[in-house]
Amino acid sequence: MSKDVFEIRIHGRGGQGGKTAAQFIAEAAMKDGKQIQAFPEYGPERTGAPVNSYVRIADKKIRLYRPIKHPDVVLVIDSTLSEVIDVTEGIEKKGILIVNSNKSPEEMKKELNYNGEVHTVDATKIAIDTVGANRPNTPILGALVKITNIVPLKAVEERVKTRFLEKIGEEKTNANIEAIRKAYNEVA
Repeated sequence: MSKDVFEIRIHGRGGQGGKTAAQFIAEAAMKDGKQIQAFPEYGPERTGAPVNSYVRIADKKIRLYRPIKHPDVVLVIDSTLSEVIDVTEGIEKKGILIVNSNKSPEEMKKELNYNGEVHTVDATKIAIDTVGANRPNTPILGALVKITNIVPLKAVEERVKTRFLEKIGEEKTNANIEAIRKAYNEVA
């Protein structure tokens, strides 16, 4: 990490797992010896409503607790959110935008009128193909790890195992890990 606190903002909709994705990232970083924060910010609490989740990762104690206004990375779990909110707002000058989309990074740049670094991965298709459900929150983590190296891939996989094994069983847990690896390999 080149700065004191690495900040990630996640845009999703209620029920898409943005909060869970934030927890996986933070817990993987904590396992790697980092200081962490992960928390959601809800509007109307209902399925489908826009939800932001935030992650901070640092080598030293994090002394602030507020929504992230100038993230290093923005993950967009649902690209249709760009029709109602500015998902690029406040991204740091060298910031990274990772979008769940079947479009190319160049198409997303044009669509979002954004000139910064953009990566895309079809996390929805990957989730449907591997997990059998539209749950793009875990695959997009693979893209984040590949692009940023903020946490080791193995650490994210271990967090998924720890959290999901008892809850959803071995087969579905392994499917989620496969989705993460597939997105890691396919992110553009």
